[in-house]
Amino acid sequence: MQVQIKETEIIQAAQQGMDAFVDVFYKHIMEGIGGELNAEGMQKLQADQITLLAYMIFREEVMDGGFVQLIHNGYGPFIFLNPFAKAMRLWGAKDFCNLIYKGRKLFEKYGEELTKEYSDEEFMALFEKYPEFDDLDDEFIEMEEEVTETVARYIDEHLEQFATIEK
Repeated sequence: MQVQIKETEIIQAAQQGMDAFVDVFYKHIMEGIGGELNAEGMQKLQADQITLLAYMIFREEVMDGGFVQLIHNGYGPFIFLNPFAKAMRLWGAKDFCNLIYKGRKLFEKYGEELTKEYSDEEFMALFEKYPEFDDLDDEFIEMEEEVTETVARYIDEHLEQFATIEK
């Protein structure tokens, strides 16, 4: 799917920083698939566009509630059972790739349990029950800025993979 973004919007976002720059592409891609990530929408996207969506979802979920929340909210298969980690390595985020592989091992071990229906209280108890995820959460928080910078650099160097830029 060809996403169209005005050059002025990209320049403005870039001036605000790497987060805003990455977010412009993310928002336009999401708009292009109707604002919801599903199989139908993903079929319209190029691999790099899907990788960007995966990163943004990963980042939002882990920064908000860690790997436990990411998995509980149903994103485990999308993140861990697809070539997301490999794509991140190819984009230059090698340490992040390794973190995803560590997360995959825990997802394979605890994913079924973490994706069950829980009350809010039971969900909060999962963080105590699965402390193995704490180190991964901390590791990502420490590297998030560097990974987002790597993602921004990759987008900037491969703009045509993400959008058509309108003058």
